[in-house]
Amino acid sequence: MPAQPSPLRPPAAPVRPSPLGEPPLVRWALIAGALLFLGLFLVVPVAVVFATALSKGLAAYWGAIRDPEALHAIGLTLKVAAIVVPLNALFGLAAAWAIARFDFRGKSLLITLIDLPFAVSPVISGLIFVLLFGSHGLLGPWLLSRGVKVIFAVPGIVLATLFVTLPFVARELIPLMESQGSEEEEAAASLGASGWQTFFRVTLPNVRWGLLYGVILCNARAMGEFGAVSVVSGHIRGATNTLPLHVEILYNEYNFTSAFAVASLLTVLALVTLVAKALVEWRAQHHDLSGER
Repeated sequence: MPAQPSPLRPPAAPVRPSPLGEPPLVRWALIAGALLFLGLFLVVPVAVVFATALSKGLAAYWGAIRDPEALHAIGLTLKVAAIVVPLNALFGLAAAWAIARFDFRGKSLLITLIDLPFAVSPVISGLIFVLLFGSHGLLGPWLLSRGVKVIFAVPGIVLATLFVTLPFVARELIPLMESQGSEEEEAAASLGASGWQTFFRVTLPNVRWGLLYGVILCNARAMGEFGAVSVVSGHIRGATNTLPLHVEILYNEYNFTSAFAVASLLTVLALVTLVAKALVEWRAQHHDLSGER
């Protein structure tokens, strides 16, 4: 008589082979290799940043954070992000809506221009603004004669950061809006909805997760940008130094504890960005599967 399974212990589920057909050893080797790579190039550097920042104790750590120059760098970084991110969100929405919904002459050129900051080095983009708005640039003397200073001032930092972060929101929304089509918007228009009503009640709810995802990436890049901002800022302490520039100055002065203490703030920002990115992706997938908006 065959043995009966215990009522308190259900029979184990049969081990299913991988649909790709690779042996378990290969699968586990790939997973181990990925984890080892992440450990060496992500976990270890992050641990080193915090270990060095706290190497002289919490008092030294908080002293470096509360230093007036560090506080000014934090404030300037937040100020620039608060200006750049909303502008990029508005531009990304407008550009994605125009590209996904309309056919017009120069559409491919507009897409190319949106992708341009991805192809141009941030240092080169900073030099472009110096050539345009510097004291010996194309528009610099005219602006200076009217009391407007762009290079080595906050406006130059905002312009440089705006340029390098330009594609993030638009590039998240363009393929999303193209894949969704315009049927729902056409239905809303046929029912008498105005353009703004259609946008706020149909378009925006459909793309809100992609918009939030793009805003998160844009904000992280805006607060961590170094190359373009380094060229246009002039590294003026207490005036034009953002967090990345302040870290560079402290490190070049061999003030490693303070440099890593300030760098830990950027590290926390990166970790928060990763968590927020994962949450947005999860919520977007959840809403796609459930059919909710």
